[in-house]
Amino acid sequence: MRTMLLSLLAIAACGSAPAAREMTSAPLPTPAAGQAAAVFAGGCFWCVESDFDKAPGVISTTSGFAGGKTQNPTYAQVSSHGTDEIESVYAIYDTSKTTYDALLDYFWHHIDPTDSGGQFCDRGDTYRPAVLYLDETQHKAADASKAALEAKKVLPGPVVAEVSPAIRFWPAEEYHQDFHEKESAHYMMYRTGCGRDAKVKQIWSKE
Repeated sequence: MRTMLLSLLAIAACGSAPAAREMTSAPLPTPAAGQAAAVFAGGCFWCVESDFDKAPGVISTTSGFAGGKTQNPTYAQVSSHGTDEIESVYAIYDTSKTTYDALLDYFWHHIDPTDSGGQFCDRGDTYRPAVLYLDETQHKAADASKAALEAKKVLPGPVVAEVSPAIRFWPAEEYHQDFHEKESAHYMMYRTGCGRDAKVKQIWSKE
């Protein structure tokens, strides 16, 4: 019964929120001197944001949408698969403490790079894994990192996570920001029910 309950919550919970809380988008911070930004998509943005909050050198994270051409998308639009946007996280990091290459490696190790149809219990293009580059320097670094990962042959399948332009990052509604802290019980029930951590451990077991 408990397993069934967790599974049902996992299917419904990522991003689910009362409509009244879905009105105001969060502001997007701007990198200061000595800082830079990066955008990653790895399924539910609650989980990606939580993971990157723990990454060395990361200063701030913002959940939102990128990779598409929809203007001012809402969570309701994106989650209903009515746009071309991907749930993503915009991370600002201290360039004296970490590098874009290090963040790429961190990203790969917190997702399933072999699944292009979504991530874990979240299925569909909205949840597909991607490195969403902000400039050509990041583009080249992401392509090189993906190729190096493929060459290592430590994963159970080919690396199919995409490398594509962010185009523009749109912050999600304020309710979604730092959800793992605001609604920790809901978040942990979702993450556990989705099996994210167990699956990541299994996928990376050969390394």
